[in-house]
Amino acid sequence: MDDLGNITEVMIPVRYSETDAMKFVYYAHFFVYFEVARTTGLADLGFPYSQMEEDGVLIPVLKAACEYKRPGRYGDTLRIRTTRWRLGRTRIRFEYVVSKEKGPEEIIALGSTEHAFMNTSGKILRPPENLIALFPERS
Repeated sequence: MDDLGNITEVMIPVRYSETDAMKFVYYAHFFVYFEVARTTGLADLGFPYSQMEEDGVLIPVLKAACEYKRPGRYGDTLRIRTTRWRLGRTRIRFEYVVSKEKGPEEIIALGSTEHAFMNTSGKILRPPENLIALFPERS
């Protein structure tokens, strides 16, 4: 985590089953990597998604984007650096920088997801103060 407390990192090894016929990471797997980075980061900060669900707090994805820069390949270990931001009172944004673990930083992909807070009935809700405090407002 950085000094601001809004960046987390996770390492993900690329498995053979995640590659396509060109031997590149299949593009849709990046969204799975983003989910792993997001949920692992929240768990590391004391908010495992399973506990949030038990507490009746869900964060469905409203928007997702990914820009592919270079291919990832089987055997690479990818570093996913995730930055968290608050968008108003009931929405949050995660930004992802995916790079190879070894060697000079080589960015593989850039992505983002935006989420709303809702309860288990599907109604928008104000997030708990201790959870929203993890998301600084973007300056």
